[in-house]
Amino acid sequence: MSQSYEVIFENNRKWVESKISQDPEFFHELAKTQNPDYLYIGCSDSRATAEELMGAKPGEVFVHRNIANVVNTLDMSSTAVIQYAVEHLKVKHIIVCGHYNCGGVKAAMTPQDLGLLNPWLRNIRDVYRLHQAELDAIEDEGKRYDRLVELNVQEQCINVIKMACVQERYIIEEFPIVHGWVFDLRTGKIIDLEIDFEKILKDIQKIYNLTSSDWVMSRKTD
Repeated sequence: MSQSYEVIFENNRKWVESKISQDPEFFHELAKTQNPDYLYIGCSDSRATAEELMGAKPGEVFVHRNIANVVNTLDMSSTAVIQYAVEHLKVKHIIVCGHYNCGGVKAAMTPQDLGLLNPWLRNIRDVYRLHQAELDAIEDEGKRYDRLVELNVQEQCINVIKMACVQERYIIEEFPIVHGWVFDLRTGKIIDLEIDFEKILKDIQKIYNLTSSDWVMSRKTD
């Protein structure tokens, strides 16, 4: 077995010792339950880990990651995570976080057959199609690439807001709020794209309003 693999278990042993030395009850308390305020939907890129860039502790962030932080409502993995986080964990904030230098976004900008990746990358190519005029007007390829990263985050936030569980709970409790971030690998900083959640929700409700059922409205007035 390779040394690079075995070192993981040594690192884990040291981490356990460190936590217990700081708080002997740490793992006892950790095992009880989770009560995170945040759902983080990010990219699978090994350089952009949610808890580390947020400075969060175990139990504070519920995390879902995939290639290029895509939220596709036909993807049972992401939609199940969102519904569980919203309805059962009662998270207050949903964060969609992309990052500059994203390989998935760059692949979607490349006119190339990528086999099994094609259906997934089509989600990002659709973002390019929706914003083609703006993107094609950016002459610098690097800046165009960065802008598509930002627009992809924006569109994935909209996909989250389209979901019934998000709309219904917000109508009743005014949570969760959806946020769009970009992590800049070149500086280590999180950039808040300042997604206007309430405006987006209002703008899309004519088409995507899923909160008109009697039980939702009756719960709101309880």
